[in-house]
Amino acid sequence: MRIRLLIFFSFLVISNVKAQQDSTKATLTLAAMYNSNINYYGQVTPEKYPYVLFNATLRFPSGLYFSGGGYKLLNYGSTISETDLGVGYDYDFNEKFTAGLAYTHSFFPANSPLLQASNNNNINASAAYQWPWFKTDLSLDLAFGKQTDGFISFGNSKEIELGTVFNQKNLISITPAIEITAGTTHFYETYIIEKNKRQNSNGNGKGKSDTAPGIVNGSTTEVVENTVNQFKLLSYNFKLPLNWSNGNFLAEASYQFSILGNRKEENVKHQQSFFGLAVYYQF
Repeated sequence: MRIRLLIFFSFLVISNVKAQQDSTKATLTLAAMYNSNINYYGQVTPEKYPYVLFNATLRFPSGLYFSGGGYKLLNYGSTISETDLGVGYDYDFNEKFTAGLAYTHSFFPANSPLLQASNNNNINASAAYQWPWFKTDLSLDLAFGKQTDGFISFGNSKEIELGTVFNQKNLISITPAIEITAGTTHFYETYIIEKNKRQNSNGNGKGKSDTAPGIVNGSTTEVVENTVNQFKLLSYNFKLPLNWSNGNFLAEASYQFSILGNRKEENVKHQQSFFGLAVYYQF
């Protein structure tokens, strides 16, 4: 799932904990996050890219919000790996049903190794419904730029309060979740071509007379083009975040296990694990 959605759901946790929050005032939320590997709607590259992320979101009582941030891959390059600016609107129809619409534009360096580098624009429509025993989330995304892709994510989660520590303000909870993501993969075509260019420029590829553009690890452009247009299952995701909140502050340790449903690289494992740490503070 997208990084921005993870941050958004964590904002909701902070808001739920802050029952005394004045809803007539604007809030500023700062976030810092570490994760063991980056993924794009459940898809990963053969190389692991742990990263750190920073984000700031200014939210108004009307539901309008503006966000900005970026992240740095810890084992690739010496500059910022991505920066982004976003605007969105959330509306609470009632205590159970919430919906939102958001647009994000990302900036990637020219030699980015990331799957999402070809789709630097994203329009997201989301909805959440709180049932008596669990919450259902639905997210629709249109990602476009050099390529255009569509994604849909459907998930169920359950927040379980484990109790308090030291005082009533220190609340510990877990939110196990199951999520299914499906979509197209036009972005993968650009990734294959750009990866081949980087390998050739580093002297790792074959000569021009021996290699056609798009051949990487035995995959050809023709093979890629025959699969990217199909709307198919991308991943099953099982998440287990552990949250500790204290008023305006939230800390989270998370584990995600993903089963990939759309393998294209031979040396990408069908099962993936992700470990994360994050802190959030709301003013």
